[in-house]
Amino acid sequence: MNKKMTIVLISIALTVFAVFGFYNAQQLKSIQITKSITIRKSKEEVFHRVQYLNNFPKWSPFLAQDPTQKYKVTGIDGTIGAKYHWEGNKGKDIGLQEIVSITENKSIKMVCDIQKPFVAKPTFYYSFKTTKEGILVTQSFQLESGLTDAFFMWLFSVKNKMEKTNEQGLQLLKKSLENI
Repeated sequence: MNKKMTIVLISIALTVFAVFGFYNAQQLKSIQITKSITIRKSKEEVFHRVQYLNNFPKWSPFLAQDPTQKYKVTGIDGTIGAKYHWEGNKGKDIGLQEIVSITENKSIKMVCDIQKPFVAKPTFYYSFKTTKEGILVTQSFQLESGLTDAFFMWLFSVKNKMEKTNEQGLQLLKKSLENI
């Protein structure tokens, strides 16, 4: 095979890959992940474990994945405007999450401001419902992004990693409350 033919074939393969990638990326411009878990504790205990950001290290999947992560809480913990700041992975992960809405014993909304390893502003919404089995905690994660960011999320299977991390966080929340 001559050099020109090789270049043409590589160009065609790269074009097909890019078209396929951007087609799949369209579906990742808006990511919604919803996970639930039932915890056998009082509604107040479960709600406060999420509401008070100083409790987050007890159930943070990010701290479990990077025990050297540094964090601090600013503002009045457990109130609207309180922020949980983190820096992990030797300075490669930096961001914060802020409580933006609280409905006592019913729901909490937090907005993240991620600066590294990428820039993003996902939203976490937690709802709490009493059932026969315990307190049902539902976590809804929402992320909007541009096409280029979505392409790289597709390329590196970021949505799958997010789903696993969110699931791990809820499992750790349950463990932190039930294994006291």
